[in-house]
Amino acid sequence: MIKILQVLGTVDLGGAESRVMDLYRHMDRDKIVFDFLVTEGTGDYYKKEIESLGGRVYYLPAFRIVNILSYRQACAEFFKSHMKDGKSEYSAVHGHMTSTASIYLPIARKYGVPLLIAHARSAGTDPGLKGMATRLLRKNLYKHCDVMLACSDMAGDSVFGSGRDYVFMPNAIDTKEFSYDEDARKRIRGEYGIGDDKILIGHVGSFRYAKNHAFIIEVFKLLSQDSDRYRLMLVGGGTLRAEIEVKVSALGLADKVIFTGNQSPVAPYYQAFDLLFFPSHYEGMPGTVAEAQASGLSCIISDAITDQVVFTDNVTMMSLDESASVWANKIKRLAENGLDADLRKDVKTLSGKSLDETLYDVGMQVEYYGKLYTKAGGEG
Repeated sequence: MIKILQVLGTVDLGGAESRVMDLYRHMDRDKIVFDFLVTEGTGDYYKKEIESLGGRVYYLPAFRIVNILSYRQACAEFFKSHMKDGKSEYSAVHGHMTSTASIYLPIARKYGVPLLIAHARSAGTDPGLKGMATRLLRKNLYKHCDVMLACSDMAGDSVFGSGRDYVFMPNAIDTKEFSYDEDARKRIRGEYGIGDDKILIGHVGSFRYAKNHAFIIEVFKLLSQDSDRYRLMLVGGGTLRAEIEVKVSALGLADKVIFTGNQSPVAPYYQAFDLLFFPSHYEGMPGTVAEAQASGLSCIISDAITDQVVFTDNVTMMSLDESASVWANKIKRLAENGLDADLRKDVKTLSGKSLDETLYDVGMQVEYYGKLYTKAGGEG
């Protein structure tokens, strides 16, 4: 049995967390088990499932810059406690939390972990002191890992530095789970009172700076002024949700904007949408856009997002330098095409392949990771 330690910020609902859980569900767990090391005090949505699959969840204190010494000590105590007969329990540490990976990966090496993996999943940082600290800590990360993975070239260059020898590994999904489902569409729209005559604009993502919810509301205000047919559904939770709710109320849009909170499974919500609106300030490789394409949705996204997430002809990219009215007009033109259920059911990639034949499908990635992990455990 090989044990792999996945280091994440949380085991709550989120993009990276969902992708790792998709991978874990499809792994041969008679051979490979995942443990998780996350920040204490964060959500634990996936904890029970992780334990049911044979893994365990451990915690580190939140990193606050000023507590770097105590954070190092906590990391050292963790890895030391997971040694047996002079060897680490873990065949690999897979670090998705790259903001502090240059701290915990060298410590993992000190305590005998044979394979260190850093996985770039974001192509930017938040503004202010937090972002400055993250960029500083990532500066020499490439020196502290054996394998560098990146969900896009933008993410790899941002985290590891331009020209580094990282492996492109897109955020994969279970593509079959997101295939268009007419019954799911009717059920979700019925639950929220959305008639067949309404055009439902959707967004899936946590309420934080990167996702640009304020701009979503600005554009939707113009759409709702143009026609009463438009509705907006925001799926997710997060620290900025209350701020966006206040903005929606102040603009008189409360009866047209639906806040669903976190949802799992999220696949039925894509079926209910008529268009995905995703104007992020930055992303690594947004699973949301992959999920939406798998469900046959038209998507309008910012060009700050890597074009490597575009694998169907249903995606339109626009600059955030364009005004809200330009975005609104584009959405209206896309929405006028209406729903074609047959097209949503028959999704092909730009190369003509089925989705489950590409690296965007989790089944294809299980083989890659299985070989990588078992080789580290001396069984490959």
